[in-house]
Amino acid sequence: MCNDPTRSSYESQIYRPTFAGFVNIDIAKTKKIALRTLIDHSVVESFGAGRKTCILARIYPRKAIGEDAQLFVFNNGESDIKVTNLDAWHMKTPTMNKLLEQ
Repeated sequence: MCNDPTRSSYESQIYRPTFAGFVNIDIAKTKKIALRTLIDHSVVESFGAGRKTCILARIYPRKAIGEDAQLFVFNNGESDIKVTNLDAWHMKTPTMNKLLEQ
């Protein structure tokens, strides 16, 4: 599992390394892997195989905000994969922020 932030900002001076985490499961047996990604403004947190691995990254979007944001799923492995389920939800504003705005 990896996180590639190379297209996460137009700023040239921002440190944008690619992070990877090894997910130790036998995909030939299980035939599937669960991936979960949480995006909250400039933080992207991805979990693989039921939290067996986790990658956290900071991004600095200018255009990919709200409905313009995109998440790509790709495979660099030797076997084909099929995404059988993909769900997305909008996060609500935390209650503590709502109280401060009043």
